Amino acid sequence: MLRLTSPIRTSSTLSAALTTKRSVHFAGYGGRTEVTLIPGDGIGNAAAQSVKSIFKAQNVPVDFDEIHVTGLGKSQEPPKEYFEAIKSLKRTKVGLKGIIYTPVTAHGHPSFNVQLRKDLDVFAAVSLYRSLPGVNTRHKDVDFVIVRENTEGEYSGLETRPVPGVVESLKITSESVVERLARFAYDFAKANGLGSVTAVHKANIMKKGDGLFKNTIARVGEELYPEISSNSVIVDNCAMQVVSNSQQYKVLVTPNLYGNILSNIGAGLVGGPGVVPGVSIGREYAVFEPGCRHVGLSLTDKGTANPTATILSSVMMLRHIGLDRDAEAIARAVYTTLAEQKVATPDIGGTSTTVEFTNEVIRKLETVQ
Repeated sequence: MLRLTSPIRTSSTLSAALTTKRSVHFAGYGGRTEVTLIPGDGIGNAAAQSVKSIFKAQNVPVDFDEIHVTGLGKSQEPPKEYFEAIKSLKRTKVGLKGIIYTPVTAHGHPSFNVQLRKDLDVFAAVSLYRSLPGVNTRHKDVDFVIVRENTEGEYSGLETRPVPGVVESLKITSESVVERLARFAYDFAKANGLGSVTAVHKANIMKKGDGLFKNTIARVGEELYPEISSNSVIVDNCAMQVVSNSQQYKVLVTPNLYGNILSNIGAGLVGGPGVVPGVSIGREYAVFEPGCRHVGLSLTDKGTANPTATILSSVMMLRHIGLDRDAEAIARAVYTTLAEQKVATPDIGGTSTTVEFTNEVIRKLETVQ
């Protein structure tokens, strides 16, 4: 369970969530903690290098078990590095991950991102959307969280071709899976002083599947969390409402596909996928990764990728393993760098490189401690 308390004295969801902490401390020999690092494809290597440089400058007591898993190969089967990464994650319990490429072809391999989340049963994807200082956007005062189911729905990957020219795609909804997601979402809201949970659905059309999702979340809220406002919204209306009045929402809890779409809308509101942190978390494992899951393949080796989402995801990870002081310092350094608007990557209106942005965050570490 993510327990969010904020020594950064602010009511913002993002600042609070960047102080993610659990009661379990993962420190190993000598007070150091081993974390699995999977850079991913596209901008992943650049973002991972940014985090490593910042951790080194801050003397963060974390050792990375770095494993490169790619989706750029032609095989439909996961490479051996994938299984090495799973083995490492099962040992360390905590990971920092970039996004692995998935080809958009009828006969390409399945998503290794999805498979990893299923193999580890990290069933809740939490992504954070908040207007950041110095990031100029059309929408102001955005501040909400998406809790997305990570293992079922259309992402079950169950497709058949019963006859030529016809494809059946099965959407799976299990009451037990929805119930644990609902409990997580309400616990998240309760732990962080967020007063409402809104279920996103299409139960007016998919009356059984989405009806089960909507009704299960309502039941859990009514039975176990009467102090938290529980409501629901149809997904297409939700898309409009998020754009026109996102302030009405605190925690949106969604099936897999709806969460994917809404996460991209949310990213558009706050400055793009490069500034949205997140985590996929379950009962045993936590994999911290950008909340808006873009690979950025076209930016590979261009030197202009925005590492903010990965850096802030790593801040969440540090809180998770009990390294509050380091998390606080890095978060402040990132906020200060963004607010000054002197060093920024092209996606948020600047001209700086990934390395220049990283170096500026490192310089700020000297002044925010």
